[in-house]
Amino acid sequence: MLYLTRIAAWASIAMAGLLLSGCTDSKHSSPSPPPLTLESIILTPVRMPLERRLDGLVEAVNQSTVAAQTAGRVDAVLFDVDDFVPAGAVIVRLRAVERSAGLQQAEAALREAGAHEVEAQSRYRRIAGLYEEKVVARAIYDEATAARDAAVARAAAARAALAGAREGIAYTEIRAPYAGIVTRRHVEPGETVGPGTPLLSGMSLQQLRVTVDIPQSIVEPVRRIGKAAIYIGERRMEAGKLTLFPEASVPSNTFRARIDLPENSTDLRPGMFVKVALVVGEAERLLVPARALVERGEVTAVYVIAADQRASLRQIRLGHRFEDHLEVLAGLAAGERIALEPFAARHGHGSVRPNSSQPPPAGSDLAGPDSPDSAR
Repeated sequence: MLYLTRIAAWASIAMAGLLLSGCTDSKHSSPSPPPLTLESIILTPVRMPLERRLDGLVEAVNQSTVAAQTAGRVDAVLFDVDDFVPAGAVIVRLRAVERSAGLQQAEAALREAGAHEVEAQSRYRRIAGLYEEKVVARAIYDEATAARDAAVARAAAARAALAGAREGIAYTEIRAPYAGIVTRRHVEPGETVGPGTPLLSGMSLQQLRVTVDIPQSIVEPVRRIGKAAIYIGERRMEAGKLTLFPEASVPSNTFRARIDLPENSTDLRPGMFVKVALVVGEAERLLVPARALVERGEVTAVYVIAADQRASLRQIRLGHRFEDHLEVLAGLAAGERIALEPFAARHGHGSVRPNSSQPPPAGSDLAGPDSPDSAR
């Protein structure tokens, strides 16, 4: 019995070992998780307009100096430099004592002339009735007619004098012709001014434009195509109407052009320099997405995927930026595949996931410098 008990114990231990061995084998034989995929694209040239970039100067469309229209002493200057002025607001007030007295005198003269006109009209109607009845002579009728006409004329003159007096009062309150910013203050309270004396200078920031001098060599394509854009750093702004002057400047032999900007361009100010991109033709550009770049100090590179699906780091030279894409000037060729996930490509994670060819960036219908040197 003791022998049989030992055999049963050894059998139990062996069975437990087999069970543990089976569990271990099943753990090692479980399927591994699928490898991560590596997103990539094939570079293809993108046909884009060819641009020539020049320096342009921002200026305000509405900029002027407000002058006095009558003589007087400055009573108050209501705005200072860099103040915003609403359209029609009073900016300078002159003393109006004499003008007010003249206005009151004109109003009194009009009341007097009106009373004489009413009396003359009434007398004329009475004389005309009597003249029709053959009661009064022709001379009396003519005298009443002349008196009526004279009273009417004096009333008209009084009304004109009143309008002039009111205009003179209006001249003592100088108003802003448009909404804008005060740029210069020419007078102070207490100064005596006359007609034509400058008071305040200002400009409107609502409507801006850029002036640029265009070389004679590209005038014809610029005139024919008539498209332009403005670059503020790396940001692109579509320009409006392009106006090209008909004659060249002497002695530079350049043509002046005006380019209208969108309204309320709040990040621009008159006097700033910007880059003006003038479309002169078309060209093919090789672009890479910005997220595919690897930057280490002054070195910029991308991971290029070879035919054997291995990714290798390659240095490239870039040109201008077009939204989320950058132009490749050297280091890559059309048809090569690059990884869009530099971190995964660097550590060898995942397998290559084939994507479609590189799409053009948004807004590429107006992008692309004419040469690397012109963009610098």
